Amino acid sequence: MGHGTTEDKELQSAISRAMDAIQENAWRGIQLLKRLIPRKYKTYGAENLRKINLPNGWRLIYFIGKNEAVTVSTILEWLDHKNYERRFKY
Repeated sequence: MGHGTTEDKELQSAISRAMDAIQENAWRGIQLLKRLIPRKYKTYGAENLRKINLPNGWRLIYFIGKNEAVTVSTILEWLDHKNYERRFKY
């Protein structure tokens, strides 16, 4: 049996489901306004940032890029609500 709290396991499961959803349809997440993209993310080439809301106020942040003829989704991080607000200066 795995270790961790019930909340940790719920978050892990939600992240896994979100990753599966992104794999099926990269455009699934909510698009964030370009003016809100933090400089930190722009260093990774993130020009079309998206998020998926997870349980308990967590957010999964990713962007969609192109690698030759292939669409590539890159997960940058997942944050709790407090850190999400700090990152995006809400």
